[in-house]
Amino acid sequence: MLRLKDPKTRREAFERLVKEYSEPLYWVVRRIVLNHEDANDVVQNVFMKAWIGLDNFQEESRLSTWLYRIGLNESLDFIRKQKNQMVSADDPDAGALAKQLMADEYFDGNETEALLQEAVAQLPDVQRAVFTLRYFQEMKYSEMSKILNTSEGALKASYHIAVKKISEFFKQRD
Repeated sequence: MLRLKDPKTRREAFERLVKEYSEPLYWVVRRIVLNHEDANDVVQNVFMKAWIGLDNFQEESRLSTWLYRIGLNESLDFIRKQKNQMVSADDPDAGALAKQLMADEYFDGNETEALLQEAVAQLPDVQRAVFTLRYFQEMKYSEMSKILNTSEGALKASYHIAVKKISEFFKQRD
């Protein structure tokens, strides 16, 4: 962190930070926004905000926690802006998102993975973030509570509700 605070070493230290966290951040963002190009754009925004906000980083949490918080906020902001394009549970062509994912040249999953992503996309923002961090990133609730600034109990409840909704989504598909 000292190298990030020092104007002489800031740029090099930030480049290392970008190299270290680009891929993990990409996957968190990608699982929320779903599209490869959108995920890349959001990750770029995350690092731009981090660069601009370096002087305001209080070091009350780890640097990775701060980056994930920015990443989640940027992802959720992106989703809110794109909300009118998202598939809703009442959409007659509820498989549209899964079909779109399967057609994405950067998507390397199968149909079940695409349907899981569709189910996750239909979750409310907080549940989507909690599910993504816990299920895909295998993040501990203690770390998530720092990122999302909420209690571990609330996160566990959100995750449980998200899992229930996703299970219902798959039951309706059978």
